[in-house]
Parts: sequence; C-alpha cells; structure tokens
Amino acid sequence: MRDSKIKIKGCKGNFEREPLLAPFGFKGQSISELWQSIAFLENENGNQGLGLGVQSVLWSDPQVLSEYGSVGGDSIMFLLTSYALKIIEGMEYDTPIDLLNQVLPEVYKFAKRVTGMDDLKETFVLNALVPVDLAAWMLYYKENSFQSFDDMIPDIYKSSLSHKQDKLAGIPLITYGVPIEDVAEFAHNGYPILKIKIGSDPDKDKDPRKMLEWDKNRITEIHQAVKDIYTPYTSNENIAYYLDANGRYDNKDQVMELLDHADKIGALDSIVLLEEPFEQDKHIDVRDIPVRLAADESAHSNRDVQERIQMGYQAIALKPIAKTLSMSLLMVKTAVSQGIPCFCADLTVNPVMVDWNKNVAARLEPLPGMSIGVLETNGSQNYTNWDAMESYLPYSQGSWVKMQNGLFQLDDDFYKYSGGTFEISDYYMSRV
Repeated sequence: MRDSKIKIKGCKGNFEREPLLAPFGFKGQSISELWQSIAFLENENGNQGLGLGVQSVLWSDPQVLSEYGSVGGDSIMFLLTSYALKIIEGMEYDTPIDLLNQVLPEVYKFAKRVTGMDDLKETFVLNALVPVDLAAWMLYYKENSFQSFDDMIPDIYKSSLSHKQDKLAGIPLITYGVPIEDVAEFAHNGYPILKIKIGSDPDKDKDPRKMLEWDKNRITEIHQAVKDIYTPYTSNENIAYYLDANGRYDNKDQVMELLDHADKIGALDSIVLLEEPFEQDKHIDVRDIPVRLAADESAHSNRDVQERIQMGYQAIALKPIAKTLSMSLLMVKTAVSQGIPCFCADLTVNPVMVDWNKNVAARLEPLPGMSIGVLETNGSQNYTNWDAMESYLPYSQGSWVKMQNGLFQLDDDFYKYSGGTFEISDYYMSRV
C-alpha cells in the first residue's frame, strides 16, 4: 500500500454512439441509441485508468430528455463528464470514494446551471460520473499493486461483499412488446428469473385503469406460459418474477389489486421483487405490501437507501455501472448492515461494464427465494453491434463472458482475473 495520495496528472475523454436494434421504450418515451462515454486518467507515476459509461438520460432523469431531446440530453450528460475530467486534473485522492465526494457537489451544481433545472435528479449526475469513477478505481488498483477485486475493496466495505458465487442467473428484460413465445423460450433455455416491465399505457391516454388491466393480463399470460417450467434455482422450483413498475402506480390500492390478481392466478409466490411502484417523490409506507419491494431510481445515495428502508423497502438495486461503484459501496454497506439484500441491475451497458457489474453481483448474498446470485443484463437483446462490442473485452474468450443456459459461470479464473476489469481495452483506449 502506498503512503501518499494519488495525484491525477492527465485526463481525457470521448464517446461513441451505439445504435439499438429497435427503439427502447421507457416511461412513455424511447431512445434509438446509447452513447458510450470513455474517461482516461493518468497519475504522476505513469499508472493509467480507463473507465466506460453508458449514458441513459431516459432512465436517470426523463425530464431532461423531454426538455432537450435525445441528442441534446446526451450532449449535456457528456458535458458533465468532460467538466468532471477538467476539474479533477491535478486533484489528489486516497480512494475513489474520496474523489467522488470532492467532485459530485461541484458537478451537480454545474449540471443545474446547464439544464436550468433546480430539481435535476442526482442520478443524472452520477450517471455522467461513472466513467470517471471506474477510471479512478482502475488507477487506484494499479497504483496500489492490488491482485484482485477483493484486495481493492476498502476494508470497511469488505463484509458487505464477502460472498463468492460460482454462478449468476442472467435476468433478461421482458418489455411490453416481447412476445409470449419469446418469454417462454427464455424460461425453457434455463433463465430462472425474468424481469417484467409493468405500467404500460396501452392507449397512450394515461388511464390508470387501463394500465392496471393491461398489467393483470400481461402477468396472466406470462404465468400461464412459464408456470410449469422447472428450475432448481428458486425456493419453489418455479420461474421467479421480478416486476418493474418504473413509478407508474399512483397509490397502494392499485398495487394491492395487482397483487391480489397475482395471488388468484397462483403467481404471487413467484414474485421475488417488485421494483419502484411509485414515483420517487411519493413517500409511501410500503410495509404492508405482501411482496419484497425494491428501490432503484429512488435510491440515489446511501441517505436515500436509509430512507427507503424506513419506508419498508426490502431490497436495493445496485448500479455500479449507473450510479458509480463508489456510491454503490456506500449504498450496499448501509443496506447489508440492516439485513436488506441487494442485487445488481443493468442499464443496457456494454460488455466491459457488465463485467464490472458481475464483480459486485458475484459477492452479494442470493436474494430471498433464489439459491444463486442474479445479474440483470440485456445488452445482447438491444444493441445492434453486441458481438463486436464483446470482442473489445480484454478477455473476450473468458469463461465468464457468455451465459450458458441462462447462467454466468464464475470459475477460479473469473476471480483470479477479476473478470478482466483491470485490463485496459485496446479498442476503447484507441478512442481517447
């Protein structure tokens, strides 16, 4: 371990625009591409860090997309990344968490000025800081000559990430338009858990009654298609359901009606998670809802995690690839210390970032109802150039890279090489 702080000597950044196979719908809007941001850091000793990010304006703060459009919103987010790179040049830090604490308030203040939004969501800024944060972690790893991801995690956070999964269940994303036969195919192909988007607006008139009826029918169709498919990785040996409402429900009565319906059709016991039923500014106590509620967009920080736990939320979605690894460590420590399970969710990220997420997911306890860890990843379902993007991995042939029968196999090589995350990708390095 070095005795002095890491001093950042040089920084640079860039981005690439990756097209999607089809428009990606979310919260009533859609996008057709995702910008892949790149941040490069170098210190005075010549050690280097390269971090990637995926800009999701639509997820992190839809009001920015509504106000500025897709290209405008992405341009603003990359401006924040560039601003962060500018202000950290010459800075010193002990750990990347210290660096984030220095940078976040200033970039957040800058972001409010640029967007003209005093109520800009902190997640928007964290999303912009992901490539900078991951580059800082890689630099920290190299400067300290760590040998593994476990070595790198500061001692205070190690107990929260002490598990060692030998496999992770991939979680495919079942959007509103995925045909039922494709849903059944996922289950037949070995996927033990499905992430199902609910909260549809079928007639685009924002009618909550129509939304609820659509959701009931969707859950019925999916349950009928997969209820008899066996999996050894859940406590009831049935396919598990992870419902994501994206804040579309107005009140608990609507949620209870949906869950009553799930109970009537025999699906309730298979719902292991219900994520974000309400908008994050609605502080609704959820302790009487009979499934495990998860916080995602509403948990920007460890402070939010604590607040959501007090409201009755019983799971936290970690997004090292969307809210920074540094903030995720603070969040997982807060949650796990109170017995609240965590899991790693996706942001339709590139393969390099999937492996960062994999490193965190591999060290979490399984969710209640599951016997193995889980990792949401849907890039292969959405990117036009996914196969090419996989070839950019430093260990593109690693045994942990591709799923087999719906599972990532995490062998000794995965832990030995930390999923390849501390090796710089030649392809992305050539882009900065």
